[in-house]
Amino acid sequence: MLQTTLSDLIKDRTHQYWILARFNRPIGILILLWPALWALWVASAGHPDPLVLTVICSGVVLMRAAGCVINDYADRNFDPHVERTKQRPIAAGKVTPTEALWFFVILCLWAFGLVLLLNTYTIALSFVGAFLAASYPFMKRYTQLPQAYLGIAFGWAVPMSFSAQTDSIPPVAWVMYLAVLLWALVYDTMYAMVDKDDDLKIGVKSTAILFGAYDRHIMAVLQLIIIILLIIVGQMQHLSWPYFTGILVAIGLSIYQQKLIFHREKALCFKAFLNSNWFGLAVFIGLCVDYLLY
Repeated sequence: MLQTTLSDLIKDRTHQYWILARFNRPIGILILLWPALWALWVASAGHPDPLVLTVICSGVVLMRAAGCVINDYADRNFDPHVERTKQRPIAAGKVTPTEALWFFVILCLWAFGLVLLLNTYTIALSFVGAFLAASYPFMKRYTQLPQAYLGIAFGWAVPMSFSAQTDSIPPVAWVMYLAVLLWALVYDTMYAMVDKDDDLKIGVKSTAILFGAYDRHIMAVLQLIIIILLIIVGQMQHLSWPYFTGILVAIGLSIYQQKLIFHREKALCFKAFLNSNWFGLAVFIGLCVDYLLY
């Protein structure tokens, strides 16, 4: 009986930490992973070093989990008042804030241990990435542009991937970084549109609130800039039709996302956010096919 109870307790605690790290919602891993893979494929001309690929992908998974944990810790007094988040482990009292902090530290140390397998330049860049990931959740209290800060944090996988693969960060990396920054700003604004009413009530800032009635228009302009930047990446790397076909698919997906958010219905805004995964995949497939053929 005692053994069964202990087993159930361990199973429940593991489940709560799994949810806290959002491993049950892999969409966040994917949209963070695509830019890292874009960068690795461009940096290596389609042949990334196996160790670098393993470390970068594992690091993305671990740091996304760490980011979710520290986000819920930062929002522990807000989440109980938001319909979509009130059942999260900390908000529901199933994981204590102290436990969450320890879990965050363990995830960060695990990720850092992997980074130590890479070059010194990348190790140095990892400290910047860790700071960005840890500080992002608190930005919604101080700035109207937390989604832009998220882009800065999520996009950091791009220079880290280049540095890990080539021990340098060429100009094309910064063009891609800007594209990823703006991409995160767009899809996280779509995500924020879902919580806009609750955020207004509890005083949380977001670009969905800042952009107001011009949210769709501003995002459309940003999506256009993202496409232009990705085209510039292709030109700088002398990529061919497979890559630009992927960009063409990404354009179609951007138009579809605009259609979804047109009436600002919460469910459709969330669907537009989820659709961003296919945008990232389309660009990556274009890169893969291009380097395979050329």
